[in-house]
Amino acid sequence: MLSRLSIRDIVLIEKLDIDFLPGLSVLTGETGAGKSILLDALSLALGARGDASLVRHGAAQGQVIAVFDVPRNHPARALLADNDIEDDGDIILRRVQTADGRTRVFVNDQPSSVTLMRDVGRALVEIHGQHDERALVDSGAHRELLDSFGGHLGAVRGTGEAWRYWRSCEQELSRHRAKVEAAAREADYLRASVAELAKLDPQPGEETELAELRARMMRAEKIASEVHDAQDVLSGPSSPLPQLASLLRRLQRKSGEVPGLLDDVVKSLDEAMISLDAAQSGVETALRATEYDPQRLEKAEERLFSLRAASRKHNVAVDDLAQLRDTMAADL
Repeated sequence: MLSRLSIRDIVLIEKLDIDFLPGLSVLTGETGAGKSILLDALSLALGARGDASLVRHGAAQGQVIAVFDVPRNHPARALLADNDIEDDGDIILRRVQTADGRTRVFVNDQPSSVTLMRDVGRALVEIHGQHDERALVDSGAHRELLDSFGGHLGAVRGTGEAWRYWRSCEQELSRHRAKVEAAAREADYLRASVAELAKLDPQPGEETELAELRARMMRAEKIASEVHDAQDVLSGPSSPLPQLASLLRRLQRKSGEVPGLLDDVVKSLDEAMISLDAAQSGVETALRATEYDPQRLEKAEERLFSLRAASRKHNVAVDDLAQLRDTMAADL
């Protein structure tokens, strides 16, 4: 039975609490006294359609709480059990309607849906009126009436339990199938990743070595042209060394004819020739040191970029790619 009805800020009612005693309760009053408002409020707690116009003017929200004291074997309790709602005492239906049209539903203080509240409400209350539904003409209630009249409620409960068990098995089977499909997709991913990393064959410290090699070769590429220019000046067709060498030989021959006159000049030219020879050797040494193979640089860059791309793809450091490959292979 309905044992208590609490109304807050619904239509004209600011606050109202009604406790119903066992037996027949009758509400009387002249037209406009508020009898219909009580029924509208109760209907709201039973899952009727909410409306912002039900909220009292000036209030942010309205609320209706209906408390029912029913036997343990009441059908409404079965609905609560089917929806995993605690049911230790009275059944409490609470509906909050906001002035902006939103609504919240609570069954035994647990957030719920309007659909469940409506189903529980139909099991608890039957409203008879000129424009309200009557259970006798509600096609949704006919089967229950027939089963009750024929004494088949036990079979109905057994069928319901069997159906719920079947549904549980179906859901469990679906979950297992999903796990198998996920495992198959994971296996495909692992196989592809292992094959990719095995082909790449990353080595410890390889990234550092390739990065240093690439940096050296890029620096060499930048200074190679300057070194080549120096070699052309010292050893190319326009090199002054042959002319200076010829001049030095001529002066050496003439210095004997005039002793002491050209000694300093010859000495300076000789030292200059020695310095130029050393510079020429140094340039050749530098040229050899700065030589680089464009194809080797290209291969080094391709390898380095491949390693780093795999590192980004698998979200691990380049040096950890080999360990990742071994871990994936073990997972397979």
